[in-house]
Amino acid sequence: MTVDELETALSIPVPDDPRLVLDDSRRLTGPGLLWKHYGAILDVFVEGVDTAKVADVWSAEARRVLDAVGWQAEKLIARQFEDGLNLAITAPIDQLYSAIFVAQVAWHYTAHTLLGTEPDSLEPFVSGVTAVMAEEANPDLLALQKAADERAIDFLSDDDHVSLGHGAGSMTWPVRSIPPLEDIPWDSLYNLPVALITGTNGKSTSVRLSAAIGEAAGIGSGTTSTDYVKIGDDILDYGDYSGPGGARMLLRDKRLELAFLEVARGGILRRGLALRQAQAALVTNIANDHLGQYGVNTVEALADAKFAVARTLAVDGILVLNADDPLVVRNGHQAERQVCWFSLDPENPEIQAAKSTGNLCCWLEDGMIIYFDGTSAQPMLAAADAPVTMGGAAKFNIRNVMGALCLGKALGLSDAAIIKGLSTFESKPEDNPGRCNEFFAKGARVFVDFAHNPHSVEAVSDALAHLPSKRKFLLLGHAGDRSDEDIRNLTLAALAFGPDQIIIVELEEYLRGRRFGEVSDLIEKACLENGVPGDVIRKADSPPTGTELIIKDLAEGDLALLLVLDERDKVFALLEAAA
Repeated sequence: MTVDELETALSIPVPDDPRLVLDDSRRLTGPGLLWKHYGAILDVFVEGVDTAKVADVWSAEARRVLDAVGWQAEKLIARQFEDGLNLAITAPIDQLYSAIFVAQVAWHYTAHTLLGTEPDSLEPFVSGVTAVMAEEANPDLLALQKAADERAIDFLSDDDHVSLGHGAGSMTWPVRSIPPLEDIPWDSLYNLPVALITGTNGKSTSVRLSAAIGEAAGIGSGTTSTDYVKIGDDILDYGDYSGPGGARMLLRDKRLELAFLEVARGGILRRGLALRQAQAALVTNIANDHLGQYGVNTVEALADAKFAVARTLAVDGILVLNADDPLVVRNGHQAERQVCWFSLDPENPEIQAAKSTGNLCCWLEDGMIIYFDGTSAQPMLAAADAPVTMGGAAKFNIRNVMGALCLGKALGLSDAAIIKGLSTFESKPEDNPGRCNEFFAKGARVFVDFAHNPHSVEAVSDALAHLPSKRKFLLLGHAGDRSDEDIRNLTLAALAFGPDQIIIVELEEYLRGRRFGEVSDLIEKACLENGVPGDVIRKADSPPTGTELIIKDLAEGDLALLLVLDERDKVFALLEAAA
């Protein structure tokens, strides 16, 4: 069967009842929120039924179905959230479509049991699932996985290809054309230094800072991000590649020698992470953003999801964590890998504890970034010497610098390369597009940033608010898929910049169900309710149009913050033309 045929091979009926709704079924191809196993997961919504009872019935029915198809050794789990459950089973790597059908059959019986209705006979389900299992079976793939695990060589598999090792130390084959194990040149396969970078804000900047360190070391460094997959100056593809597909694309490129992978919430929850032998991982921070999907409805649950990166680490891997973030600290204490803490405060309890117990840590003291290797403390560089910190004013970027520094140490890069990379990486579109990029137009300083949640907007606004200026201009808009309260909070965060003039822009490509002008009206309302005079507020139909209005009014000594979430290249071109 083709993949499309496998996906649609069976149709498992479920009761049509609003009290128990099967929302989504999908494969798990790597470590994720629940565990590190391959398998399948269901998201179900529950109304008026005790979720604990649902979990108990699911556990019994899932075990019955697993046993019936011959998967006695496979595991199951139920995670309860506010209005439903995630229900998952493990499965062999070559049986993930079959696993979805097994999980759906288990839900068929769970829902009927809870609703008191008559289920279908089990025998036809088992017959159908086992037929799909036979079509999907790939014993060569299982044998390759076992051999790779025995050698601690990373194993990356998808519908079409399977690879062992990373980059220069990798080999890739079609999943149905795997050579005999004895013909594989095992001595040529190895894992590269790979770091995963996640968090709510600062991921892309941290990835690019880290890659700059690798390049300063003269190592062929590659990155994945929400913008592209890149090795050195070569962009493999543009797009959001912060999921497992981007990771596999990069890690299979034979030019690669060092990798930094941006990891977003969506990829973790949809499919899981691509690898299991990373050398380091960084969690930058945890804040309210993109809640309400896949059963992740709270910031605490979001933290649990982000910490899936710890499950990708090799036995000797290092987890780099922001000690100034309470949720990062909470989850960090539960991690089963060595932790390297970093903080802006030398008196931070995690820093003090690490120093006293001979563990890795990094802190800021009197403007100097200090790294402790477990034995001695070493001044690395002044925070102000890293251009992205804006002379030390941008505290959020000081943390990003410290995280990248700790990753560099964890990957065994030299101090000289770390210092060179951090001190030469700048806030310009070529180095870090959309992240506090500075332009000069008509004698004014203009900053363009992609910040799109209250936490990141507040950090940028606060950093720039302290820069000298005659007048301040603010451009902002927001996507329509956020709640009215989210839009209000983002607006309040932006007002921390202290603008004298505000341009509210529409994002026509991101209305997402709202009418044109609705988001702008909400932003304007929040401004007026918080004391902004109506005569300093203007509206524009797009970010480029709003940028043109600001450029027209700019004068020497002014300062502008443009929160540009769409048509960024057009905005860059306008500012470059006005320089």
